[in-house]
Amino acid sequence: MDRLDVVDICNRMAWYADQRAWDALAGVFADKVTLDYTSLNGGEPVTLTPAQIVDGWRTGLGVYTATHHLLGNHLVTVDGDHAVCTATFQATHRKADGSLWTLGGTYRFDLARTRDGWRVAGVVMTAVWSDGER
Repeated sequence: MDRLDVVDICNRMAWYADQRAWDALAGVFADKVTLDYTSLNGGEPVTLTPAQIVDGWRTGLGVYTATHHLLGNHLVTVDGDHAVCTATFQATHRKADGSLWTLGGTYRFDLARTRDGWRVAGVVMTAVWSDGER
């Protein structure tokens, strides 16, 4: 059952972001989360609270009229109260003018078992390809 719960919480992160369900999105994260989007943005990984992540994603995704993040090929390893889920992704972003930016690559989710279930404690997004203008 752990494997399905881990996959579910990772999928919920993508679903809630696309649906702009910000309160629900905050609920998928542990109290502190290390985000590594350096393959796309450069810089260094950051450690943020769920509220900080939601504020950033609300702003960043807000420039698009719609987004669609697909996750697949989930591979899960559970070790006690810690788990790792890797997945491929394709993320499509549509602007009001109809232009598209599509990005593909992999995610590595680090998860912690909490009293409320599995929560995402770390995300490493590795961009492999993109099409269109960001």
